[in-house]
Amino acid sequence: MMKKNRITIQQLQVRNTLYLAAITTCFLLVLAGCSTTRNLPEGEVLYTGQKKMVVRNEAKDRAGAETMTELTAALATAPNNSILGSSVHRFPFPYGLWIYNSFVNRQKGLGKFIFNKLAAKPVFISTVNPDIRAKVGTNLLHDYGFFNGTVGYQIIPDEKNPRKAKVQYLVDMKNPYLIDTVTYERFTPDLLNTLQAGQQRTLLHVGKQFNVITLDEERTRLSSLLRNRGYYYYRPDYFSFLADTTLVPGKISMKIVPKAGVPKEALRKWNVGDIAVHLNGVYGEAPNDSMMYKDLKIYYYDKLKVRPDVLYKQLRFHPSQTYSYFRDTRTQERITQLGMFRYVEMNYTPRDSTDACNVLNVNIRTAYDLPLDGELDLNITTKSNDQTGPGASFSVTRKNLFGGGENLTLGLKGSYEWQTGAQNTDNGSLMNSYEYGVSASLFIPRVLFPRLGKKDYDFPASTTFNLYADQLNRARFFKILAFGGDATYVFNPTRTSKHTIIPFKLKFNVLQSTTHLFDSIANENKSLYLSLNNQFIPSMSYTYTYDTSGKRNARNRLWWETTLTSAGNITSCIYRAFGKSFSEQKDLLGAPFAQFMKINSELRYTWNIDKNQSLATRVAGGLIYSYGNSDVAPYSEQFYVGGANSIRAFTIRSLGPGSYHPAADNKYAYIDQTGDIRLEANMEYRFRIIQDLHGAVFMDAGNVWLLREDATRPGGKFQWKGLADEIAVGTGAGLRYDLSFLVIRVDCGVALHLPYTTSRKGYYNIPKFKDGLGWHLAIGYPF
Repeated sequence: MMKKNRITIQQLQVRNTLYLAAITTCFLLVLAGCSTTRNLPEGEVLYTGQKKMVVRNEAKDRAGAETMTELTAALATAPNNSILGSSVHRFPFPYGLWIYNSFVNRQKGLGKFIFNKLAAKPVFISTVNPDIRAKVGTNLLHDYGFFNGTVGYQIIPDEKNPRKAKVQYLVDMKNPYLIDTVTYERFTPDLLNTLQAGQQRTLLHVGKQFNVITLDEERTRLSSLLRNRGYYYYRPDYFSFLADTTLVPGKISMKIVPKAGVPKEALRKWNVGDIAVHLNGVYGEAPNDSMMYKDLKIYYYDKLKVRPDVLYKQLRFHPSQTYSYFRDTRTQERITQLGMFRYVEMNYTPRDSTDACNVLNVNIRTAYDLPLDGELDLNITTKSNDQTGPGASFSVTRKNLFGGGENLTLGLKGSYEWQTGAQNTDNGSLMNSYEYGVSASLFIPRVLFPRLGKKDYDFPASTTFNLYADQLNRARFFKILAFGGDATYVFNPTRTSKHTIIPFKLKFNVLQSTTHLFDSIANENKSLYLSLNNQFIPSMSYTYTYDTSGKRNARNRLWWETTLTSAGNITSCIYRAFGKSFSEQKDLLGAPFAQFMKINSELRYTWNIDKNQSLATRVAGGLIYSYGNSDVAPYSEQFYVGGANSIRAFTIRSLGPGSYHPAADNKYAYIDQTGDIRLEANMEYRFRIIQDLHGAVFMDAGNVWLLREDATRPGGKFQWKGLADEIAVGTGAGLRYDLSFLVIRVDCGVALHLPYTTSRKGYYNIPKFKDGLGWHLAIGYPF
């Protein structure tokens, strides 16, 4: 009896499911049968998107590509049920329009509710207004120098429904006009001399294509040129451009003249007068006290929280100097870089209202930022070794600690990862990984020592002292304690160059405990044990970074960073001075210290083909050479490849060294797959698909090698012979969704070549295609 009841219940469940499916299907069929134009307003035509633009006499150079990019954006209009805002591609089922036409006349009840919540307002041809857009497009062509260019359009009715139509734009660019001559006229002698002195940096070059964008940039350049020479009130809109297209066919003769009615204040050079700094309180409280420091007047609220000499050293101008826009900007930047103020405003006012006045008093207005700042980060980590779990870090910063912009940051971090794969038969505590640590960092917005001369550097420079301690438990392997500290100096002499110097860095690793599994691996691989054993790592390093993204109007980006690290050498020299030989074992506080030289370099170049596509490349290489106390580098300093930001057809630490390939049943092989040499190259073609959705096609190659022979990792030593066969190669494609502040990336890598011998012959030696696939979900671009 009970069995019969259960069957009956199951039959009822199946029957209800069939009823629901039938009702849903009927509802969809009803909607599918609905018209998208039945209840449109009289005389309106539904806009269903754009047909491919027809372009005649298209300019294929850079100027032409920029023009077409702007023109396409100006003409684009998304229809109903557009795919991610595309003006061409639409979803096949216009549910919003169906509901609009079915319920637009419902004035109350459920029908009105459905209409208000689900209906989509139709986009009409009249709403798109292609006539106005074509005129805008024609003006845009003229702005970019295509004075004879035109933009027209045609309405293409739908073959089945005349109340639907597409728009097709017709563009004829014709020949662009080029700049023939550029002259300055009607300026005063002093202004004319200043403009002509800076003409070598003009943006209006003879023979180049005319466009109004360059004119606006030239206005700004000329205004900055004059303001750097004392003409504080001269603004970009005080310049006018006269263009004559009749003298030479296809060319423009240009004259740069002052605009009519330029104020007399703009024609006068100004000097700096009295200088005052107004320090408002944290909550905007107005100053209630003041003091004089040299030629700087300081107004402050309650009590002075910043040392007067710190403020004075940020000034790049002083009384009686000629006003300079550059010194004005540098002063504002330097005060902002102190990091203790919420805002910095520079105000200039004439000393008096007479026509002979040429002195500007300077008032710098600021407000203190909140003294404490906290940051909390939460994340979930999933690793290729079947470990997953949450992590968190919290830091609190005390700003302006000693009245000079110093920031003290204290941090806590922790993470916990548990085994999600194979069953574990050992102690449960060995099954899970965890990590926790504390850190302290003192940032000083200037070079503390040494100093060259009595003045500070006239470019951004900082000093940072760091201390940290981390406790790590690696599941089923070992527990290790690492602590240390460093002093770091950063110099930014130009917008493109940065020098990072770490004259002292000390790290100490204590291998607290190991498991039987780790001991068995270490017995076979002595270098692994030596790289993780108790040791000091005293080192110093220098890093040079070159980045053209800081250049004004930089089209393509070149980024190059090289780091040179020396560990244990000064310590070894000190020991040698006291009689210890180079090869003799040397200890520091009872533990050996590492000795090595390491160089790591990476070059990236991104070629922006146009607004919608680019080609990004990267070449990276590194070398570490250990000697003295050990011929094995510390594990944390060794190189590895693979993963979301490396060779994407392979997981992290799954390649190398060289042609070494661990046994298939060794799931802990990633521990051994590190090396002393790293070579890697990447190329990625990036393109816009629709709106903020981008795609990429990439090719990755690289591997790591050993400098010395290792019997436990045969084939791992670097050799020129057969090098090409030991470079892993992969290709693939991916999607990127750009949220401006965040890029979400999905990549699928496809292996093309493994650096070791497989059962498959030939260069493509992947035994099974599915085994050569690598999926990665990541944040940000890989390079």
